[in-house]
Parts: sequence; structure tokens; C-alpha cells
Amino acid sequence: MPVTQTLPVTTHTWQWRGFPIRYQQAGESGAPMLLVHGFGASSDHWRKNLPVLAETNRVYAIDLIGFGYSAKPAPGEAVQYTFETWGQQLLDFCREVIGEPAFLVGNSIGCVAALQAAVLEPERVRGIAMLDCSLRMLHDRKRATLPWYRRFGSEWLQQVLTNRAIGQFFFSQIAKPKTVRKVLLQAYGRKDAVTDELVDLLLKPAFEPGAADVFLAFIRYSQGPLAEDLLPQVTCPVLVLWGTDDPWEPIALGRAFSDYPCVQEFIPLEGLGHCPQDEAPEVVNPILQKWVLEGMKDEWVME
Repeated sequence: MPVTQTLPVTTHTWQWRGFPIRYQQAGESGAPMLLVHGFGASSDHWRKNLPVLAETNRVYAIDLIGFGYSAKPAPGEAVQYTFETWGQQLLDFCREVIGEPAFLVGNSIGCVAALQAAVLEPERVRGIAMLDCSLRMLHDRKRATLPWYRRFGSEWLQQVLTNRAIGQFFFSQIAKPKTVRKVLLQAYGRKDAVTDELVDLLLKPAFEPGAADVFLAFIRYSQGPLAEDLLPQVTCPVLVLWGTDDPWEPIALGRAFSDYPCVQEFIPLEGLGHCPQDEAPEVVNPILQKWVLEGMKDEWVME
């Protein structure tokens, strides 16, 4: 479905710890929202949301360091690609660019980064909306519960990919239009949302210098926090949206997030997959706008 941009979306560069970070912005009034993409994506994955959400809010979408068109320094030198790093990046963005606490909206690993930010500095996060949160099934603690043959396979792959030559070749085989399209068709519930434009916007940053090393570093990242580690520490309200047809992060497992006190509502999205904001923006955008409006009312009542 074509997107009508009622308000202009502008692209900017922010210097963070000496590295250029790309972000996009739309809207001049209303509570600020910061949109956080998932693994292998960028702020472009919110192109169907930015101009619509901007009708009621000041909206920002950021390229996490290592992704999109932000800097991709070599892993382990100046930057560790961890959720602590990305969480701090979001907090610094709220302070230096937005200028006030914001509502964070994440997809996939972007949800974990948002949760990490809220745990590090609760006063800077007004609320979190999680869209198909990454369950991090390759995490050491999750993997320990798997049958030995499944555990061995993922551990072996991670070990093999520590060889840079093998890793670079592996990445080169993935970073092809045909492969990207195949992956998206698996992840998306609405297959018609997998367009040439989508494949192109996800693939282009893969050819940026350093992209392969960051990709491989994250594939090997089996530690750090899980969502279930962070949710008990979160003090702001949390909204969870989940595609019922998500093949990567099954909704049956995601429903357990409803048990945490900070989670106000869990909304299943029928027929949608792993990236509902891109598959069905006409469904997701109104939910997010209503959520922020209600969050503002709750803050006003508390004051």
C-alpha cells in the first residue's frame, strides 16, 4: 500500500562518542517518540510510521551504531556491540537531540535496547512499546535448555564464524537480493509487504564498510540481558504488540511478558509477522498514537 507523507521527514547526523549517527525526524509538536529498529535494519524500516505518527507527535527514528548508515567501527576497539552500548546511545540521544524524556518504540532487538535504556536511566524513558521483542534464543542461558544436537549446531556455527575469512564469505552469501527477499517472506505475515523497495533499503547498508564485521559480532553475541531480565526492573509503562504469525519470535512465548507488572497491555496482531510496523502500518500507527496520548494523560493525572 503506498504511503502518503502528510508531513516531511528529514534526515540528520548526530555525533556520538566521535562517531556519526544517522537519524530521521518528523513532526514539530506533541510528546517525543523514538523508534528503534531491529537486527540488520535501520531507521528506514519506520518509513511508513514516521510521517503518520508525526501528525500527533515529534517522532525520531535512529540508526543504532553498527547498523544502517551510522558508523560501524570495528568490534572490540572503540565500541562493544552490546545492549548496554545501544541502551546508552538511546539515552544520550534523548538528552542531546530530543532534549527531554521520550516514549521508546522498538522492534525485535530494538525492544531489548529500549528496555536496557529504561533500566539504566528510568527518568529518561516515559514508556516503551515493544513490537515482536527478540527472545534471543541463541543466548547461552536459552541454549542450555535445548536438546544437545540443537545446542551443538548453533555453537558450532558461532565458532566457525569467528574465522574472519569464513565469516566474510558467509555474510557475502546472505547479502544478496534473492536471499534477503527469501528471509523477509519467511518473517512477514503479509507477503505483499515484501517489495523491491524493502529489499533495497535493507540491503544497501550491508555494503557499507564494516557492516559484515558488525553482523558477525552480533551473531556471536550470546550473553548480555534478556527481556525477562530487564522487565522486572522497568518502572515505566510497557505496551506489547505481537504478530500472531511471527515465525522467529512465537507469540506463545511472548505472551509470558504479560505477567510482568510494568506491562499494561498485550495486543496480538492477527495475521502479522515479525515486523508489524512495516507490514500493517494502518494497524500499528493508531495503536501507538493512542498509547502515547493515554500515557500523557496518566502523567498529567500523576502530577
